[in-house]
Amino acid sequence: MPKVKPHRTSPSLDMTPMVDLAFLLVTFFMLTTKFAPEEAVVVDTPSSTSELRLPESHVITIAVDKDKRVFFGMDDDEIKADLLKQVGAKYGVSFTAAQVQAFRGVASSFGTPIEKLPALLNLDSEQRKSYKQEGIPSDSLNNQLIEWIVTAQSLSRKQFSKPAYIAIKGDGNADVPTVKKVISLMQDKNINRFNLITDLETKPVAGK
Repeated sequence: MPKVKPHRTSPSLDMTPMVDLAFLLVTFFMLTTKFAPEEAVVVDTPSSTSELRLPESHVITIAVDKDKRVFFGMDDDEIKADLLKQVGAKYGVSFTAAQVQAFRGVASSFGTPIEKLPALLNLDSEQRKSYKQEGIPSDSLNNQLIEWIVTAQSLSRKQFSKPAYIAIKGDGNADVPTVKKVISLMQDKNINRFNLITDLETKPVAGK
């Protein structure tokens, strides 16, 4: 008696759910990704084997480039407007609403005296790239840098109930006395906790 052969069908896989999932993931990352702001100065940090990571938020960055210029930056948008107004009032410099709004982007990193900051804020993003910033004054007669730091710390305590982290980003060819001066200025204000930003260097393998 002949055997009945079952009808064979080719297996099929519905890819619709997978495609939907892929688009959902792409949309999620597009909406949640925060791009790193463009720096006002390029700093080539020295390398080290330290694996301690800098916090991802509430960070004040002090950058020192190879030309001894000092730059200030912070990532908390919530307090930038008050920061600008309070430091401006300290030196008798006022800012328009448009300049305050522009400061939200510039404050990621800038290096210009407070009296010249309105001119910088009046420029568009492309013009700022070619604007030569001379660095924030940090000498004994005109110590604007410490005013930015202390005011930012105070506002951070008020807004987030804790001071912002401070990170010093010195160029590998930076003038060492300038970096030491920045540290000394903070210590004079009892700011003794800060991080030094470096590039991660591969640890030597034992026995080699």
